[in-house]
Amino acid sequence: MAQQNHGPQMLTANRLRDGDVLYRKGSGWVLALAEGDVYADQASADAALAAAQAETVRNEFVAPYLFEVRVANGVITPVKEREIIRAAGPTVRADLGKQAGMVNV
Repeated sequence: MAQQNHGPQMLTANRLRDGDVLYRKGSGWVLALAEGDVYADQASADAALAAAQAETVRNEFVAPYLFEVRVANGVITPVKEREIIRAAGPTVRADLGKQAGMVNV
């Protein structure tokens, strides 16, 4: 059974080919947190997770899981620091990775 959260959630995984962080969008995946689907209720979040777990047999991505987010004025922000870091990219050089193009990282 999935972990019970109290707020909206998103679904994430890592692409096996290159390790990139992925976010669920419909029945596929996107690279940007802002483009991913936000699940407002536990039932839809659990259904998305179950579908993703069933797809892991294709060996395109690994370890899908749900994480809690806040949505304010259309901006999605992960609740936990781990997910903020994963969304921004590597922490060793802020001038590289996804965070290089972000304004407020």
